[in-house]
Amino acid sequence: MSSLPTVASPPANPLRIDLVDASLEAVLAEPGLLAAFAFDATPAPRHDDARHLRVALAPAHGRAPLECWRVDGPVSHGRDGDIAWSRGGGLQFGALELADDGDIEAVAEAAYRRLQQWLSRSDHPHPLRIWNYLDAITEGDGDNERYRRFCVGRARGIGRELAPGELPAATAIGHPQRSGRFQLYWLSAQQAGTPLENPRQLQAWRYPRQYGPQPPGFARALLPTSDAMPLLLSGTAAVVGHASQHGDSLEAQLDEVLVNLRSLIATARAQRPSLPAQPGPASRLKVYVRDADALARVDALMEARLPFVPRVVLHGHVCRRELLVEIDGSHA
Repeated sequence: MSSLPTVASPPANPLRIDLVDASLEAVLAEPGLLAAFAFDATPAPRHDDARHLRVALAPAHGRAPLECWRVDGPVSHGRDGDIAWSRGGGLQFGALELADDGDIEAVAEAAYRRLQQWLSRSDHPHPLRIWNYLDAITEGDGDNERYRRFCVGRARGIGRELAPGELPAATAIGHPQRSGRFQLYWLSAQQAGTPLENPRQLQAWRYPRQYGPQPPGFARALLPTSDAMPLLLSGTAAVVGHASQHGDSLEAQLDEVLVNLRSLIATARAQRPSLPAQPGPASRLKVYVRDADALARVDALMEARLPFVPRVVLHGHVCRRELLVEIDGSHA
């Protein structure tokens, strides 16, 4: 009697995210490097290596460590027109920058249409995590606010309504100084992950009309299929239900954000109990602060609350004017 054919298990997709105080050239020479991000608001020429991206946000202390994504095994990389890419270990990094002449709706539509075309041709078609950085995110009144127009353009570029199970984790942050460009980058995989929601917050895609004609399209976090991957945390602010909290207190907002992050971790642990219950040394956080004068204070507050969690504190504007701080990152 013949035995049943065996089915090969999917690749493990290990991803290690580190904050590294080293030169860019030394990091780019490392085997297994999928991407390296420098946080600096000063203009600079584009590096030839497609794995490097300069994010136009100023860090708290003048210089931030490089954020490095590493995988097991070889990494290939290159450029496909306006998209920089790298792939290895069952994962793919991609980045796209477009000029922003003021019509962010049109820019977002073009960027997301390009992203959808890229993913549809890729052997890593499942976006796990997406970042959006744009100028003047809360400029404009009512439905003319740039973030609301961005949401409209993003949905139009995607071209269809995504089911809740298709939503990636995502962040949208504003450049405090005009850069004239929209930055979009992502992590995609051969296998889709599981989007997660925070029971303390209304799903973003269900936001009421008061927040604009098109609700934001993202999940609060995403749990990759592989246990070798960290939990991917979306941009998380001091929102409970759908309402902003503590508009008069930076410290209270930060504490609310940390409650939301712990709630997301608890949700993920229901599916992956091996995840630590609290952020710790294997977590990596990016903290976005609206007021440049508050950067050092927020860094000190984070040190007091999460002293063993590696982080980078950046000057970036959150998508609501009353929100003073936002955090995203990974947890393992």
